Amino acid sequence: MEKLDANVSFYSIVIESCEEGGYFAHCPVLQGCHAEGETYGEVIDNIRDVIKSHCELRRKHKELASFVKIKSLSDLNITIPVPVSN
Repeated sequence: MEKLDANVSFYSIVIESCEEGGYFAHCPVLQGCHAEGETYGEVIDNIRDVIKSHCELRRKHKELASFVKIKSLSDLNITIPVPVSN
């Protein structure tokens, strides 16, 4: 069983398609954390940077932030929609 780095926290994000193209992501548990990107990969990278900056500011000001603690990769569940044509 692979262990995860103790310094890694997990945050749920919501990704939506934008009418004008690209994607919009936000983190429901961290108010104000949102980002845009041209691809899924880019929007995930961008929201990750926003969440990291948000958490660093909270630590600096000694404020708590919600997160999910995962002890091993076998405990990690991810839901991703996969398009399948009929």
